[in-house]
Amino acid sequence: MRRRSASAAWRRPQVLLWAAAGAVTLGFLVALEITARHYGLPGPLTTQVKEVIFPPKSGFLLYGSMALMMVVLTRRERFIALGVALGIDAVLLLLRWATGTGLHGGHPFGNGALWVILGCAVIAVTRRTGHERVLLLKGVGLALLLVAGRKTGDTWLLITAKARPTVLDPYLAVADHALGDPSWLAGRMLKATGPVGAHFLDLVYGQLAVAAVVVSLYGLRNVAAERRFPRHHLVRTFLVIGLLGPGIYMIFPVVGPVFAYGTGVEHWQPDGLWTHTPATAQWMVGDFWPHTPPPLTDPQPIPFDELTPRNCMPSLHTAWATAIFIHSRKGPALLRHGGTFWLLATLTATLGFGWHYGTDLVAGVVFTLTIEAGLRAQARGWDRTATHLVGYGTAVFTALLLSYRYLSMEMALHAWLYGPLVLLAMGSVIYAYVRITRSWEREVTPVPEREPQPEPV
Repeated sequence: MRRRSASAAWRRPQVLLWAAAGAVTLGFLVALEITARHYGLPGPLTTQVKEVIFPPKSGFLLYGSMALMMVVLTRRERFIALGVALGIDAVLLLLRWATGTGLHGGHPFGNGALWVILGCAVIAVTRRTGHERVLLLKGVGLALLLVAGRKTGDTWLLITAKARPTVLDPYLAVADHALGDPSWLAGRMLKATGPVGAHFLDLVYGQLAVAAVVVSLYGLRNVAAERRFPRHHLVRTFLVIGLLGPGIYMIFPVVGPVFAYGTGVEHWQPDGLWTHTPATAQWMVGDFWPHTPPPLTDPQPIPFDELTPRNCMPSLHTAWATAIFIHSRKGPALLRHGGTFWLLATLTATLGFGWHYGTDLVAGVVFTLTIEAGLRAQARGWDRTATHLVGYGTAVFTALLLSYRYLSMEMALHAWLYGPLVLLAMGSVIYAYVRITRSWEREVTPVPEREPQPEPV
């Protein structure tokens, strides 16, 4: 009786915590839905509900989310779930073909995966009890959070374009002189490779979520056997990055070199797709990228259109690729090499396509390491080293943003000083993170000493 009451007392705060987190998440999605409709845009809840029936915009992501959910299922249940998802997609595809409705810009698959995820939620509530119900609901929640995060990000990008009419690209373009204008250099190198290099990097850049799912599945490979989730895994880092990063977009709105200083080969549309429409001379500062670095003039905020998202500072693609790299370090050689490749290819693509400045990438690395340190500390328990590490990462990230905004001209004029300082600041955070997290991993629970036994007479 005493054991049961102690267990109930321990579980009650956990239930309250999960309920509070669910309420906050739902409230945030509803608020974002209202804000999006205020700007005449579809919100994340609307777009997600549509994908139950209509061709989804993110078929690969839906199947990746279902794969994450299936870590809580047995091998037999996984085969059944995958078969049901593929069967539903096949039926819906035949119906669309027969009725001539088409795909209208969506993927020919993905609805079946979403149906299976929702079906597992119903099964958890109606057919499971106790710990098995909680475990399955956690798997479903993990899958839905990943999908909701994508939809929320898409909507938020549109809101940034509507809510921030001016951008701070001139400040980053000037500050980038301290790093040697890496976007301009990478852009010229990528153009020299021709269409082969561009198509390859575009594929890697666009399938970042697939790499994240692969690394996440390795980290969650023992969930079905142990019947519990690890205290920390990659999906937690991905979600927190996606939650905090867009807020900084509103503080430091930037569109990127290819839009502010180039031809603007792509623009974001309300249906969640990119269209290849040239930017007009009304918005671009000049046709500089990637052949000629912009002139060193006193930077000022510039107005920009209401379509291009202000999603450069920090580079979240760099942040997510860094998180993939970190979580792949404990895997086999193939996974480690894949994590390294994805990080390097993502950095090359972000610069080579002109979507980010070098300063964005530096900030993205510091941003990720700070978040990862905080989540690891939360999983193991906070102590003084954790507080120092997270505080230091936050201070460096803040200092970088303030320097880009208020010291950009000084950084460009004294590149020999500020360039190494920026890289040294990033390197110091990397060093502190590696040193402290390795010390955490070396911590072992001391084995109690056995009392000496009396020697036999």
